[in-house]
Amino acid sequence: MTILLAGDIGGTKTILRLVKSEDSLHSLYEVRYPSHDFPDLVPMVQTFLAAAKQELGQTFSPEKACFAIAGPVVNNTSKVTNVGWTLEADRMSQVLAIPKISLINDFEAVGYGVLGLSESDLHVLQVGHPQEKAPIAVLGAGTGLGQGYLIHTGADYQVFGSEGGHADFAPRSELEFQLSRYLLDKHNIDRISAERVVSGQGVVAIYQFLRDRQFATESPEVGEVVRAWESQAGREKTVDPAAAIAKAALENRDLLSEKTMQMFVEAYGAEAGNLALKLLPYAGLYIAGGIAAKILPLIQEGGFLSAFIHKGRMGSILERIPVQIVLNPHVGLIGAGLCAAKL
Repeated sequence: MTILLAGDIGGTKTILRLVKSEDSLHSLYEVRYPSHDFPDLVPMVQTFLAAAKQELGQTFSPEKACFAIAGPVVNNTSKVTNVGWTLEADRMSQVLAIPKISLINDFEAVGYGVLGLSESDLHVLQVGHPQEKAPIAVLGAGTGLGQGYLIHTGADYQVFGSEGGHADFAPRSELEFQLSRYLLDKHNIDRISAERVVSGQGVVAIYQFLRDRQFATESPEVGEVVRAWESQAGREKTVDPAAAIAKAALENRDLLSEKTMQMFVEAYGAEAGNLALKLLPYAGLYIAGGIAAKILPLIQEGGFLSAFIHKGRMGSILERIPVQIVLNPHVGLIGAGLCAAKL
């Protein structure tokens, strides 16, 4: 039996989990901490291990650890800018007496995590024609737009990160071309990335575009949240307009929000189709991130898959690719545990 430590490290919150590795992984203990309550990850881990000892009545000395970081990781080091942490795996290994520590990007952790999901963790959007040992693709809209892929090496899958979310946004209709021009002018920039549209910020951007083009009358409730968010530019945000817009659309009580989410879902599906064309992930394309599971009824309406498949003569190829929505919000934490087990 091997004791592992897995972590999902964010600027707002951090989740730590002790895992027992035998034939499979079993969670022993888990705590969520506000990241800002600690000057560094090391004292947080020390607090966590002390709490685990008190709760479970025994001392745990992890042999391996993997931490998924919401940010870039270079040479097993990372800066968590929102809390001012500089994480170095070698230093942490010495201080915490954990022989092997790996730092990985949070979406790379999602790539590992999809390998450890059960059927109940997933919603099948398109059955397709699965092929064993074929590539796997993952993408997910949340704060940004994460993308990655897995390639079978003969014995197992190897996970690769990607910056595909920063590729160019490709408008597909006159309305989307207008959205692109609106964002270019609004932000005084010379290109639009897919992430600027397919993400939480993208939901707000589409809403602002439709509102400013007077597509429909703005509801007082949603409008108040959006204006509060706009007034907080450059400061810590206290409201979540993307969540308010999605909620209003799910409840069919605001035409502006409904059109916003329709455009968002279709752009999301189109970008998923772009990734699928490049990788041909016949072992599955997994939609993760913080948004998809929360707006599942909107995705199920058909706009996502229609845009996903709408690739001209390549449509029949995309119909063969299995597409699944990840419902488990802890897929990255699961992935960190699986990555730790492989160290």
